[in-house]
Amino acid sequence: MPDLSNFPITQRWPAQNPDVLQLYSFPTPNGVKISIALEEMGIPYEAHKVTLSDADVKSAQFLSLNPNNKIPAIIDPNGPDGAPLGLFESGAILIYLAEKSGQFMGTSAREKAKTQQWLMFQMGGLGPMLGQLGFFYKFAGSEWEDKRPQDRYVAEAKRLLSVLEGEMAGKDWITGAYSIADMAIAPWLRALDFYGAKDLLGWDDHKNLVAYLERFTARPAVQKGLVTPPRD
Repeated sequence: MPDLSNFPITQRWPAQNPDVLQLYSFPTPNGVKISIALEEMGIPYEAHKVTLSDADVKSAQFLSLNPNNKIPAIIDPNGPDGAPLGLFESGAILIYLAEKSGQFMGTSAREKAKTQQWLMFQMGGLGPMLGQLGFFYKFAGSEWEDKRPQDRYVAEAKRLLSVLEGEMAGKDWITGAYSIADMAIAPWLRALDFYGAKDLLGWDDHKNLVAYLERFTARPAVQKGLVTPPRD
C-alpha cells in the first residue's frame, strides 16, 4: 500500500483508499476538468471536496500540495517513478493523466501538439477571460459604476467565442477527435449559463458551439464528472 504520510493534505482530507488517485477539488469549471478526465479515462480515484473558502484552500494542509491555493490538485500514489506524485494546475494535470492513460491527447506528435495548443488556448485565454467576465458581470465588479472593465471582458468573451465558433465548423470536437482540450474548453462554455451571460454574448447565434456543448454534456462520464465531488 502506498505511503501518503509525507503529504500533509491527507491529515485534513484522509485517503480512504490510498491505492487510488486522490483528487482535491470542487465542481467549478476548472475543478470538473479533472473529474471528467478521470471518469473518461477510467482511472480509479477518490474525490475530496475542497471548498473555495479560505478555511480550505488557504489551509496549511492544502497549501502543502498547492502553494497557489487553487483547486484542483491531485496525488497519484503510483507516480511515474513508482513513488507518489503531487500535482496542481488543471492543464498540467490533464496532460499528466492523458500521458499516464495513453488516452485523449492523440497518438502522433502532430495530434499531441494540436491538442496541447487548444488546451493552452483555454488555460491562457478562454478560462481567465470568462472568469473576469463573471466577476464584472455577475459578481462584485457588476456593482462598479465604471463599466469599462465590464465592456472590455464582454468584448473579449465575444471574440473568443467567435474564434471557437469558426474552429468548430464541420467538426464534432476541437481537434477532430475528442480530447483533453474539449474537457478543458467545454466546462468554461457551460459556465456562461451560471454567469447569466448567454444572452449578453449572443450565445444562441453560435450554432456550432451550442451543438458542441450539447454533445459534450450528453456524455455519461461528463455527467458524472460535473457533480464530482458533490457540492453538498
